Amino acid sequence: MDSSTIFYGIAAVLFLYLLLRYRVTINKFVGEVKVELDKCSWPWDPNLTGFKKYKELRDSTVVVILSVILLAGFVTSSDWILTHLVGFLTGTQLLK
Repeated sequence: MDSSTIFYGIAAVLFLYLLLRYRVTINKFVGEVKVELDKCSWPWDPNLTGFKKYKELRDSTVVVILSVILLAGFVTSSDWILTHLVGFLTGTQLLK
């Protein structure tokens, strides 16, 4: 017998022990997850087919991408302006 075989055997026995010991808790957790997932609003209409099915998902993705681009532009502009303002006020300008 190889030592890795013994290790995997012990790990499998330990896994089965934990699975059997906590089966009630695991089943309760999985049941609660199913209930919560049923409450979710999924970003597609199951009655449609093709690309029409994912219209809400696609629109939401576009909104997120545009928001990230606008936020990145705002942060970059603010950083540039503040860097030059502080540099001007302290006499340590980056660009002369």
